[in-house]
Amino acid sequence: MADNERISTSLNLPVDTRIWPLKRYTDMHRFSIEDPEHFWSEEARKLDWYETWDKVLDWEPPYARWFVGGKLNASYQCVDRHVKTWRKSKVAIYWEGETGETRVLSYSTLYRDVNRFASILEKLGVKKGDKIALYMPMVPELPIFMLAACRIGAVHTVIFSGFSAQAIADRVNDTKAKIIITADGGYRRGKTIKLKEITDEAVQDCPSIERIIVVKRTGEDIPWSEGKDVWLSDLLTDAAKYVEPEPMESTHPLYILYTSGTTGKPKGIVHGTGGYLVYNHSAYKWVFDIREDSVFWCTADVGWVTGHSNIVYAPLSHGAAIVLYEGAPDYPEIDRWWDIIDKYGVTVLYTSPTAIRMFMRSGEKWLEKYDLSTLELLGSVGEPINPEAWEWYYRYIGKERCPIVDTWWQTETGGIMISPTPGIEEIPLKPGSATLPLPGVDAVIVDNDGNEIPPGETGLLIIKKPWPGIMMDIYGDSDRYRETYWSKFPGSYYAGDFAMRDKDGYFWMLGRADEVLKIAGHRIGTAEVESAVISHPSVTEVAVASKPDEIKGDALVLFVTLRENEKPSDELKKEINKHLRENIGPIATADEIYFVDSMPKTRSGKIMRRVLKAVASGQDIGDLTTLEDEGSVEEAKRAYAELLKTKK
Repeated sequence: MADNERISTSLNLPVDTRIWPLKRYTDMHRFSIEDPEHFWSEEARKLDWYETWDKVLDWEPPYARWFVGGKLNASYQCVDRHVKTWRKSKVAIYWEGETGETRVLSYSTLYRDVNRFASILEKLGVKKGDKIALYMPMVPELPIFMLAACRIGAVHTVIFSGFSAQAIADRVNDTKAKIIITADGGYRRGKTIKLKEITDEAVQDCPSIERIIVVKRTGEDIPWSEGKDVWLSDLLTDAAKYVEPEPMESTHPLYILYTSGTTGKPKGIVHGTGGYLVYNHSAYKWVFDIREDSVFWCTADVGWVTGHSNIVYAPLSHGAAIVLYEGAPDYPEIDRWWDIIDKYGVTVLYTSPTAIRMFMRSGEKWLEKYDLSTLELLGSVGEPINPEAWEWYYRYIGKERCPIVDTWWQTETGGIMISPTPGIEEIPLKPGSATLPLPGVDAVIVDNDGNEIPPGETGLLIIKKPWPGIMMDIYGDSDRYRETYWSKFPGSYYAGDFAMRDKDGYFWMLGRADEVLKIAGHRIGTAEVESAVISHPSVTEVAVASKPDEIKGDALVLFVTLRENEKPSDELKKEINKHLRENIGPIATADEIYFVDSMPKTRSGKIMRRVLKAVASGQDIGDLTTLEDEGSVEEAKRAYAELLKTKK
């Protein structure tokens, strides 16, 4: 019995769930594919426009321009239209700092601050079309400045606060940003992150930066450059109370967000205004079934697209109450998240499989003293969720009463593409499957020649028709845009992911197509191997790496974290390898298995597999500026050294 079938049976979830009874979803999806312009026109009318569009879609492959001729403003959608209603006194943001401080911002407060921050930008000379950069901790000023920028027509680029000075300089210089906004510092696991000092180092090589706005967070002494640096608090003393929102063309850029690939120049993904807002407003409702009394917590950092779409623009366009948390999930203890859910009455939790597996390892005892009964819906994002993590999430966090929306999407897609849709119809769930495409998403799985393949076979995911959330371009590099996403299958968007569709039409995401091992002539996806290993009852987390092998090409290497009370042993290594062979086949035998207490991860929770591959191959590890805990790398090195000793 397959893992998903075993777990579905144990949870009394349906396994053979034909999609034909899902009438509301099926009718909506069919309509959206057969007549997309009519469908998206109706969705767009749920937003407030200064001018309606002349043309719903101008599609000249590979460029899609949505709601051409229409004008609207993202800040108005997220703030102004709510303060004209009873929502003016509703909570917009519950903020909690890592060190325990809290702030509560109503929509009226958010409206006041967005206007004042917009006034500050205008007085510093920022105009429509100008670029501003934000390098900030997870404090309310971050989304406020994002909304202030789009209020006056400026384009923002948010730079993740874990990045190095060089990474900041690369992004600022690419956009030619004229203002950068940062903080004196931030907190992470009880330590102060010196954000202003890192910013100063970066802007030494950024001639376009005219001013640095500094938010007070830690209160520590910081280096200061008179004439260039300015405190936000000083600027606010004479800020205007109201700034007229700039009517923006639907096709005008809203933001530029850089993908953080492990090699090569980061790609500046450009998202427009109208299409992006329409798509995320709709997708958010469909996926999360958001209501007026919902309290929504997306645990991502605003510096990633998940934060842009599901902390700022989608929730606030709906007038939702969101939770914004500054710190690490396990500081000062592993129960910090459960305390936050209990404190604010969170109804929707949207997080990553990596975080779920971390909590699995710590055990259920940390949940016992908290009331999680307000939770109604759970979400997963960032990578395919393995069935064991799905089961634990469902049983212990959701108490077997909360549906799980396992979502697939990318920075480039702008919003969620494949997911259950409680806001349309209750789709039967299968642990580990993202289920079905959202309305407007024409997703198919093809072979290398672009031929659609039958159910049960692994292939490449493509999207055949444009959707409103699609990226507009790669900033300053249109050739790369065409080559990366449109050249392999002309006319269709190439997602770069392996996937499989089962007999019921459900999609199973199997990881990046470029994360493939070639073992003795066989191609095996790393996600497939990891899913198989983590189904072993002793394993809580695994990362697959490889190292060159003269005979096989790639030698399979596993870094494994065990469940609480499990002890590393040679016998357990043999068990894991046996389990792997039984689930995938004899070719999937690990040459080396390292037991570690923690994986090297970014602050966004993603395992840095390139680091583990470098450890396994004895290569240079490279830049670790985004790493959450450098001690995890040293531990991996020690495990590698110990294994070498035993071989000698």
